[in-house]
Parts: sequence; structure tokens; C-alpha cells
Amino acid sequence: MHDETRVNVVAKKKEAENVIARNRRARFDYHIERRFEAGLVLQGWEVKSIRAGKVQISEAYVTVQNGEAFLRGSVVKPLHTASSHVVPVDNRPRKLLLHANEITQLFQAVQQKGKTSVPTRLYWSGPFVKCEIAIGTGKKEYDKRRTIKERDLEREKQRNLSRY
Repeated sequence: MHDETRVNVVAKKKEAENVIARNRRARFDYHIERRFEAGLVLQGWEVKSIRAGKVQISEAYVTVQNGEAFLRGSVVKPLHTASSHVVPVDNRPRKLLLHANEITQLFQAVQQKGKTSVPTRLYWSGPFVKCEIAIGTGKKEYDKRRTIKERDLEREKQRNLSRY
């Protein structure tokens, strides 16, 4: 049992090192139903900026056009040292690399009432930047209050356990 706990801690730590950005709002605003892993088509200056941690996906969303998926609303702030020879656009639509059947599933899910697709995190997979996309249904106000209440109760339990 003790070894399993150690393995889980090591796995979580390694995962945390690979994560570039998280969209914490997504889990609060949506009931997450399905997740996809997609590659991102990036320019050279964008990769350097992402390595420097100058990326934000909290306002981002995913669209499907002409059989291709795009990440819109994400912001990659340009480094003044890395983008001297190009004119950088920090919030341009970035193409997502998905299989055709995944794009079809994504498109069909978004067509249903109340469903949307949002990026939940950006992370490194070897030398590549990957984006985790989730299909979710919007939470009602009372669901959000319940989430806050559960989080507060869990935090209180952890405090009580740490005292003893």
C-alpha cells in the first residue's frame, strides 16, 4: 500500500512538471464528459514563449471549421527577443491536430444543445505541445454553489486531519 502511494506521488509530480497551463475555470463552469488529446500547430516564436510560460488558455475555446479544429482565444505573449523578424499575433487561431473521427465526435457533441468544447490544459509530451480538450455541459448556478461547498468541506477535513 505504501509503495502505491509513493508511485502515485511520483506520477503526479512528473505530470505537474509537464503542465504548461491549466484552465481551472473549465472544471468549475462545466461538467466534463469526454477528453481528447490534440497537438498544436505553432510557430517558432510561440514555442519559445510557451517555454517561458507566457501562455494563457482561460478564455480559450475550440471551434470546428471545414473539417479542421482550431483553438481560439488562447493568448501567447511574444518575447521581444524571440520574435524580432516576424510580426507576432498573440491571439491568433491555432490549428489542432486530431484524427478525423475525433473531429467528427467533437463537432457532433458541440451541435447538441448545452454542450461546448474547452481546452483544459496545455502540456509537454516530449518536444511537442499538446492540448487536452474536454467536451462539457454548462453547470447551473446551484451546481457551482455545490462545488464550492464540497471544496470547502474537503479543505476543512484536510485541516482537521493535519491537526491530529
